Amino acid sequence: MDKFMQYALEEAHKSFQEGGIPIGAVLVRNGVVLGRGHNRRVQENSPIFHAEIVCIHNAGRIKTYENTIMYSTMMPCYFCGGAIIQFGIPMVVSGETFHGSGSRDLLRSFGVTIEEYDFKECISLMNSFIAKFPEIWQEDCGVR
Repeated sequence: MDKFMQYALEEAHKSFQEGGIPIGAVLVRNGVVLGRGHNRRVQENSPIFHAEIVCIHNAGRIKTYENTIMYSTMMPCYFCGGAIIQFGIPMVVSGETFHGSGSRDLLRSFGVTIEEYDFKECISLMNSFIAKFPEIWQEDCGVR
C-alpha cells in the first residue's frame, strides 16, 4: 500500500471513530496532496458528504484536475464517479472492491484509468463497520 492510499485509510479511520461510514479519499497531483476527506454522511446527517466529494471540496477551486489521481479506500459509487467524470479526474486508485464494484464500469466508459486493489486493511475496516452498524450500511447501499 503506497503512502497516498495510507492517507486515505487514515481518513477512513477518522470517519469510523466518529461513528461514520469508514471511507476515505485523497486527491493527488505529481506527488502532492491537494485534498483529503472522509465520509461524513452520518456525522452531518446529509446524503451528499461522501468521502470523494468531501475530498474534492477540501481541495478547493483548482484550475484543472489534469494529472490528478483520486485515491479512495473503496471503489467510488455512482454519485462520486459522476463527480470524478465531471471534473475530469483521469485516474482512480481503489483500496477495495470486495464490498462492491461501485462506478467502475461507468468510470472506464469515460476513459478514467482505474487501479483496483483489495487491501486487507480497507476490507477489514469496512467489515468492522458493517458488523457494528448493519442498518447504516444497508441504508448506504440502498437496501430497503
